Amino acid sequence: MIHLIKKLCKRSFVLILLSSVLFAGKIIPAAERPELYLPLLKDKRVALVVNHSSLVGKRHLVDTLLNQGVKVKKIFAPEHGFRGKADAGAHVKNSRDTKTGLPIISLYGKHKKPTKADLKDIDLILFDIQDVGVRFYTYLSTLHYIMEAGMEQQLPVIVLDRPNPNGHYIDGPLLQKKYRSFVGLHPVPVVYGMTIGEYAKMINGEGWLKGSGKGGKKVQLSVIPLANYTHSSFYSLPVKPSPNLPNDRAVSLYPSLAFFEGTVISAGRGTKKPFQLYGAPKYKVKKFSFVPRSRPGARFPKFKGKRCYGVDLSKTDFRKDRAKKRLNLSYLQDAYANYPDKKRFFLKNRFMDSLAGSNQLRLQITSGASEKTIRKSWKKDLNTFRKIRKKYLLYP
Repeated sequence: MIHLIKKLCKRSFVLILLSSVLFAGKIIPAAERPELYLPLLKDKRVALVVNHSSLVGKRHLVDTLLNQGVKVKKIFAPEHGFRGKADAGAHVKNSRDTKTGLPIISLYGKHKKPTKADLKDIDLILFDIQDVGVRFYTYLSTLHYIMEAGMEQQLPVIVLDRPNPNGHYIDGPLLQKKYRSFVGLHPVPVVYGMTIGEYAKMINGEGWLKGSGKGGKKVQLSVIPLANYTHSSFYSLPVKPSPNLPNDRAVSLYPSLAFFEGTVISAGRGTKKPFQLYGAPKYKVKKFSFVPRSRPGARFPKFKGKRCYGVDLSKTDFRKDRAKKRLNLSYLQDAYANYPDKKRFFLKNRFMDSLAGSNQLRLQITSGASEKTIRKSWKKDLNTFRKIRKKYLLYP
């Protein structure tokens, strides 16, 4: 039957619509629901905020829209670039897409927000990027600045919603205002339990855009919803959202292991198992070891070429961990306990505080606070956030 449909249907959108009927109950990303957003793009000059995860089935959204006659004028690309291959933190230059000839404007580095000149020939901005539901994952910050630019230039912003693979729980410390940075702009916990579409509604509704404010100026925002999604749904990402999150286990462990980016400990960048192990040359226990190498997406990993000792999490049952619905603080506590030079465990640049959203977690770890004590310190803020979050949910 599928073979017959493929022969009869030449247009990708027809295939997608038919497949959504055939596979009723399967989670359908908004990009695969063209009947909901194509009418909004008719006769509009469109800027796309996309990367390698912006797929309609197996075809890129850019190619799909051009095939449908949509007037795509330019592409804005987030951290890791349009093709998703650049290292974390690497500068990505403006360029042109070799396939379509469209200009690609990087929104990473000094140029985080589209300028008036960038948007002078644009009627509408369409955002479609796969997120992982973690506050310091920078696609959220790109969304913020896109919405801010849309508000300033009076341009509508459409977000094509995608599932959150960590959308089933809420946990971690809230970000305090003085610790705002590109790895955290909003007063939300590390894991916030919302899709990127719901999150966009919260940014707008809570007045978090510069020059906005509750009851004040907003961006004209439309969120195209998912089909058949709930926050408890398990969703295996069809493509890795960034170079160092290669599989479901890494995505699941990322909220807990990313704190190591602010420490002397390696989280496995430069290995075949990034964010699925951790360690350092001076780690006390020698049962497991690894050597980071230069790899695509991690050209200059921490401890490049040096043997590190630590813990292998690549065989853990991440589905069992998922059922616990919480960050795993034991990894950070274990690494601190097994690193001999406590004064040098956290990096001097205090990147740990940017990731955690304040200096509290760092001070709790160094003081030897128990997990119970640490979690108790989050409770009040998490309860307050849950009330805010509830206003913007699109899914049960």
